[in-house]
Amino acid sequence: MMLRILFHVLILLRIEAALVDRTFLQNAKAKGAVCLDGSPPVYHLDRGSGIGINNWLVHIEGGGWCNNVPSCLVRKNSKQGSSKDMAKQLNFSGILSSESQFNPDFHNWNRIKIRYCDCASFTGDVETATKLYFRGARIFLAVMEELLEKGMKNAENAILSGCSAGGLTSILHCDNYRALIPESAKVKCISDAGYFINAKSIFGASYVEDFYNGVVTTHGATKNLPLSCTSKEKPGLCFFPQNIVQQIQTPLFIINSAYDSWQINNTLVPPLSDPNNT
Repeated sequence: MMLRILFHVLILLRIEAALVDRTFLQNAKAKGAVCLDGSPPVYHLDRGSGIGINNWLVHIEGGGWCNNVPSCLVRKNSKQGSSKDMAKQLNFSGILSSESQFNPDFHNWNRIKIRYCDCASFTGDVETATKLYFRGARIFLAVMEELLEKGMKNAENAILSGCSAGGLTSILHCDNYRALIPESAKVKCISDAGYFINAKSIFGASYVEDFYNGVVTTHGATKNLPLSCTSKEKPGLCFFPQNIVQQIQTPLFIINSAYDSWQINNTLVPPLSDPNNT
């Protein structure tokens, strides 16, 4: 009986998930909008249809951050820092699904997934002497400009969403996204597991604050963080949603677990809390 149920679940998952081809950002190198290793960014676009043809859902993948040159050098050869080994096709499921029974609200919208390859929630923009490219903010803008040319300039409804580090992106860039979309369109942002809090560890250390300070400094992100925050706070503090959401003008919906596993393991009890693994 259990095998039969499992079989039907797997069949349903296969029906729900559609494979969508990757698209490399055009003129990425000319615009300086490249991944951590200098490769062109990737997104996947599944076109809308019918009454959803002028509606757009842009979803940003997560993937964490690097906060200094050594950690970024490690990531540049991974899928979080390079598009070289990214899959040619990606399963679209959940809010990206094209099946109405699984995704009744957005199945016929233009649905896009932007792959994560900058390691700073698409905020960086600085030249370095290393073989690293901190160009996340340029990637965000260049991809949006390409999507506008592909029809998003005619959007009637538009949503910017993201998960984890991508969810933080949807918060940090929420008003920027609104500014790119026609004024007549309805625009909203959704952050799924992207509300990272500034809390001390169980030993009273400000580990995550120090970590985010490193991310902002390394990637030169200050100029791409909300001015409403950076004009009053240290730039690293403006990577925390709690310091910027009150100033966001675009409707923002936040989905977050009360017991976020990443924040428990990296904020409350970070690895440095127990260096001997006792």
